[in-house]
Amino acid sequence: MKYMIRARIEVDGLVDKPDIIGAVFGQTEGLFGPDFDLRELQDKGRIGRISVDLKHHGGKSVGEILLPSNLDKAETALIAAMLEFVDKVGPFNARIRVTDIIDLRQEKIRKIAERAKDLLRKWFKEKGVDVREILYDIESSVKVGEVIQYGPEGLVAGPEIEKSDTLIIVEGRADVINLLRYGYKNAIAIEGAKGKIPDSVIQLSKRKKRVIAFLDGDHAGDLILKELLRVAKVDYVARAPPGREVEELTGKEIMKALKNAVPVKELAQQPTPQAKEAKVTMPEAGITPQAQYVEALKIPSEVLESISNLRGTLEAVVYDEVWKPIDKVPVRDVVDYILSSNEKINAVIMDGIITQRVVDAAAVKGIKAIIGARIASITKKPANTVMLTFDDLVQ
Repeated sequence: MKYMIRARIEVDGLVDKPDIIGAVFGQTEGLFGPDFDLRELQDKGRIGRISVDLKHHGGKSVGEILLPSNLDKAETALIAAMLEFVDKVGPFNARIRVTDIIDLRQEKIRKIAERAKDLLRKWFKEKGVDVREILYDIESSVKVGEVIQYGPEGLVAGPEIEKSDTLIIVEGRADVINLLRYGYKNAIAIEGAKGKIPDSVIQLSKRKKRVIAFLDGDHAGDLILKELLRVAKVDYVARAPPGREVEELTGKEIMKALKNAVPVKELAQQPTPQAKEAKVTMPEAGITPQAQYVEALKIPSEVLESISNLRGTLEAVVYDEVWKPIDKVPVRDVVDYILSSNEKINAVIMDGIITQRVVDAAAVKGIKAIIGARIASITKKPANTVMLTFDDLVQ
């Protein structure tokens, strides 16, 4: 990433990190068209994962938002300005003020230069050295660790992608970089492909002796795996733990995941992480996952049709036990509605991110199903509540 946007946030109420991230995505969506939609930019690797450092003081939530950007300066400034217009987090008023936009490359160069000076002083004290030799060694080590651009699509890959007889296919740039950090130099990213695997990956996979698909432990990973198996040569499948991403794994976790990679011929016998969470077994031959989810939850066809109409509205529809609509509320108010309602709620379908607060509220009220546009990282998962995304049910 080229730049880091730093912003201070203050919310007039107690909220969690996923609530703030959800508000940022929701309230900036569509402001400047699809080219500046944060979800699209993140999927394409143009911006990184948004992180929030949050503290609670006297009934308020105060913290710092960090948003890495790989856009140019003008585009990054526009994204930063968009952040400042987020004025609600859930039901509470919020204020965001950008405090700095850091040029990460210049900052990195400065730190490297300072560190190089320290190393040089130390070496001069210990023994006579050849400065040119030091500079050469530093330059050589950096080149070995650098990612490369592969194929006409300019895919991010490790430097030994052509030399190695084993190919590791991952989802995004951050995954390749994390693998490089732990010595795996033969990975290539498909850059979060949606429905289409780059031709360079397809052709490269056919030339390799051993191909491992190493994917995140979420529904997006399921979809990418399905398409990979259809168009590319894949011998083994490794997955991050459920709810985790390859880019955040430690060296030991990466080694364990690759060691436990499952041969493709055995894969059909194992449920995906998403299917495990939903407590729905993998479908039998000829039955799609969508059909099995619908059958398990007894979702009527008219409810499925309404999901398409709900996209882009930032609204939630609440249903009773026979899938009859009870009410429609803004997504930002859905937690308060669930907790205060006297109705017997069976399911919630929402055009928003399913956060921990939504899941906790659903668990309190005994709600059986939550269906949303996306699912955040959930740490406490109720045993009797199924969580699905729109894409699980509607293609």
